[in-house]
Amino acid sequence: MKKSLTNNIGLKLLAFIFAFMLWLLVVNIDDPVDTKTFDDIPVSIEYTEVVTQDQRSYQVLDGTDTVSVTVSATRSVLEKISAENIVATADMRELYLESQIPIEITIPGYEFETATASPRNVQVKIEQNKSDTFPITVTTTGTVRDGYVLGNVQADPERVTVNGPESVIDQISKVVAEVNVSGLSSDSSIDAVLTYYDEDNNEISAEQLANNLGATGVKVNVTLYHTARIPVTVDTSEVTAADGYSISEVTWTPEEIQLAGEEEVLDALEEIRIPADAIDITSISQRTEKTVDITPYLPEETRLVDENGNNILVTARVAKEGTKSFDIPVGSITVNNLDDDLTISGYGSGDDLEVHIGGPQAQLDSLELGDLSVSIDLKSCTKAGEYEVPVTITLPSDASGCSVETSVTVKVTLEQRTTAADNNSNSAEEDTDNESSGG
Repeated sequence: MKKSLTNNIGLKLLAFIFAFMLWLLVVNIDDPVDTKTFDDIPVSIEYTEVVTQDQRSYQVLDGTDTVSVTVSATRSVLEKISAENIVATADMRELYLESQIPIEITIPGYEFETATASPRNVQVKIEQNKSDTFPITVTTTGTVRDGYVLGNVQADPERVTVNGPESVIDQISKVVAEVNVSGLSSDSSIDAVLTYYDEDNNEISAEQLANNLGATGVKVNVTLYHTARIPVTVDTSEVTAADGYSISEVTWTPEEIQLAGEEEVLDALEEIRIPADAIDITSISQRTEKTVDITPYLPEETRLVDENGNNILVTARVAKEGTKSFDIPVGSITVNNLDDDLTISGYGSGDDLEVHIGGPQAQLDSLELGDLSVSIDLKSCTKAGEYEVPVTITLPSDASGCSVETSVTVKVTLEQRTTAADNNSNSAEEDTDNESSGG
């Protein structure tokens, strides 16, 4: 019996080998080994404390934080593997040349022949950490509600200590906290995110940076001020004319300014008064202008809404003794005898006409601009064009002792008046032209 079992053992062994080879052949035909490449596999770096415990930091270079992985396995296995199944790790303990970490590929739960990463190493830059302290600059976007302006805008805290790679810290030129103030109507404290910029105002990635504020972050305290328009008055008591002249009028622009401040301060403020010694207009014999900075005369608790609107223009006009000057707007001139076919398109430069009236001082003192009758006669102007015509000024009967001391002319531009018939004719011509072009 035993002999029969051991007989032909060579043949039996040969048959086994043949069967095994046949099985391999069948398997290889039905489920061959194949390869497949999976892209954008993230690389997880382990044991980073090897670097960070020495107050150093690392930065992954050249995009090696993701790799392509080529897997060799049977077709049936490859069909089941997805990118999510592939694990790529880089062990910082295996760091060599202070710049490269080998990448290991595993595919848990799947049998495979090979799995190769490309690139094979993570490229890193290792450098010493550095800390530095920076002031926090606050910027705002948006506009507060009407009737308010921004007052103080201040970060809390006002400085921040930033830690990170020395090369990154050295790039930081400023640290900015930006807040949106759109629609604000009361004092507010707003959370803000810090943004880092280099000297060229390029944003620096905060990925490798940490700061001492941590989860607390930074708040920006925003103070709002009310606004109000306040009249400006000027003490003109020391404005004087030269001998033989008198001051006929002193005016200033603007006559009011917009101030910002606490509501109760603005409510109690009736005017901004400019003292006489700020004007310094004395002994003048002609029209004189003086620019005055009003900033020194504002209450401490207020400020100008328009920071560039700090000046007013004071204008003093003079007249000879026994005379009074008037600035007559060209738009107030009465036009007589204008041809029906003509229309006035403009008056020269459009500037006011300066007129001097002489006479008894008592009559001059009571004489006002509205008392003057100002007119022009266009009877001789019968065609379109530009004409310089005299201005007739008639004084009221109670100023019989006064007279106009200056001859005044005005340039008038006349144009042909367009009639309804002209319009109809033009329309008809346009229709004819359209029909011709359309035909």
